[in-house]
Amino acid sequence: MNTRLLLHCFLLGSLLRAADYPVPAEGDWVVRDFRFHTGEALPELRLHYTTVGARSGEPVLIMHGTGGNGKGFLSDRFAGELFGPGQPLDASKYYIVLPDAIGHGKSSKPSDGLRMRFPHYDYYDMVAADYRLVGEHLGVKHLRLVMGTSMGAMHTWIWGEKYPGFMDALMPLASAPVEIGGRNRMLRRMIIDAIRKDPEWNNGDYQEEPHGFYTAQYGLLMMTSSPWEMYRQWPSRQEADAAFDRLVADRVRGSDANDMLYQFESSGDYNPEPDLEKIEARLIAVNSADDEVNPPELGILEREIKRVKHGRFVLIPISGETRGHGTHSVAKLWKQYVVELLTAP
Repeated sequence: MNTRLLLHCFLLGSLLRAADYPVPAEGDWVVRDFRFHTGEALPELRLHYTTVGARSGEPVLIMHGTGGNGKGFLSDRFAGELFGPGQPLDASKYYIVLPDAIGHGKSSKPSDGLRMRFPHYDYYDMVAADYRLVGEHLGVKHLRLVMGTSMGAMHTWIWGEKYPGFMDALMPLASAPVEIGGRNRMLRRMIIDAIRKDPEWNNGDYQEEPHGFYTAQYGLLMMTSSPWEMYRQWPSRQEADAAFDRLVADRVRGSDANDMLYQFESSGDYNPEPDLEKIEARLIAVNSADDEVNPPELGILEREIKRVKHGRFVLIPISGETRGHGTHSVAKLWKQYVVELLTAP
């Protein structure tokens, strides 16, 4: 066997081992008469979830970002780096829970039929629902680790404050533990207003997705991407135009304007800043230097992490591997901090 073939076999074997974790399982749980922070109630709130590993393993909760779902973590660059044998969250040792948040994935959401009559939820409702899913339905009494990306990272801060004794460690990826303001808030207003102010939206009772739904994707695409990576992939006008059309089409496929509206409005009252001292678990917050949603020049994490008893902040420098805001899902860049959290005394 020649050297090139040996190298090919080695690389193929490495890729196969990286994805060699137990087959994920999916489930649903219906919460009766779930009450939201507004006082609204839903007779039946469906919570969908995906799990990896056996219930006998140490429980880990991982929460997705805005517009995502739990199955989105089952990618080579995330699960392939974390869930396999000998990896930081080896699914033969850990019981990994990946919920679909309220308003997302296969959990209850406006597009199921209620449209704008769906109760208006916020991040605190979403966290409360996941807490009940984990505790009441899955029977978890204590979590080894709570982590999340983007919106899920913001939920992670809330978990640490609302249920300080329920977990050993916390890892928010791509977030800030303060009220959403400045450009971040303006981006969300761009998305919200693009939908709400489009006459085609018709207060949610549209027959076809309104044009504002497509416009809402534009700013989101820019803010959550990496300029370096985009230029590397599409350096010409023709390539960039083709990529733009494809990326926008991919984002709207299978999505819904009402769902998107609710998803971005749900962050309106997020603000864990006043209660950071309540966090008891070890915490490592990870952001990337090319994240336009959480730009490092604001200095928010450097300031606020001092108030977290066992907190630490890590900023990943820009490189050919980072992906802007999306670096939160490139596990090879930060998985060593998962190990640090799980092995700390």
